[in-house]
Amino acid sequence: MRIDAYGAAPPPPGMYDFAAQVRSGSDGFDNVSDSDIAQFHALGFLVLHNAFDAAQVESARAGLQAAILRGGDNISYEAGARDQLPRLSQDKRLDSVRKLMPIIDSDARLRQCAENLLLLDVVGRILGEQPALSQDMALLKPPLIGREKPWHQDMAYFDYPGGTTILGVWIALDETLPENGCMMLIPGSHLEGPVLHFQRRDWQICDTDVPVGRSVAVPLSPGGCLLFHCLLQHGTPPSRSRRRRWALQFHYHGVSVEALPDSAHRLQVFGADGKDASC
Repeated sequence: MRIDAYGAAPPPPGMYDFAAQVRSGSDGFDNVSDSDIAQFHALGFLVLHNAFDAAQVESARAGLQAAILRGGDNISYEAGARDQLPRLSQDKRLDSVRKLMPIIDSDARLRQCAENLLLLDVVGRILGEQPALSQDMALLKPPLIGREKPWHQDMAYFDYPGGTTILGVWIALDETLPENGCMMLIPGSHLEGPVLHFQRRDWQICDTDVPVGRSVAVPLSPGGCLLFHCLLQHGTPPSRSRRRRWALQFHYHGVSVEALPDSAHRLQVFGADGKDASC
């Protein structure tokens, strides 16, 4: 049974301020305008409400549950559940999982989300070319024990040439709120370039280097979707709620982009601590 590599050490006080919250956004993929695309490039993110309807959300949730209950070496459990896992029923383990990666081969319903044509059209408009999937996962915060994902940039995990745009797509399958670990962002931080990362509570930006005074929380309803740039500084606080928080996350790059043969460039830019880092 794979246990999350990082413990559940709490973040220092003040790392997550929920006073500023992003409630606005486009309504679904069909209504994404050119000005929305321009906003993405300026702020590093775009919020889409009602991107997936209730039936699609329920289908994805059922697919994810089936993938968890089947088991497999793509599943990581929360370190906070380590002592309980041997005694938990299979169903109870649903609220002990932190991550599944990869997922699209685990269940056809999850692949359908990643290959949604309306989603891919918007992603292609942002990238400026046809998108290709580079990473697929499900990120879960079990009630009360879901750990923090400290502030980081996703490009710190990817072996692509400098200047490559990788687009993250984060899809809420549950209501995501500050108390159960909604996304936190630093608007515009993607324009400030790569930031050195360190192995601390995770592979992360040093706490003192995060401009937390500029942060915003992004609560989402089920079916809401957050699109964000690979250099946008973001993180999620630990769950202090009895409410589950399940989300899917996909990353896309342009079809013309080729991965680098090794991690040498990434480690030079983001720091040598990241040699074996995983999201």
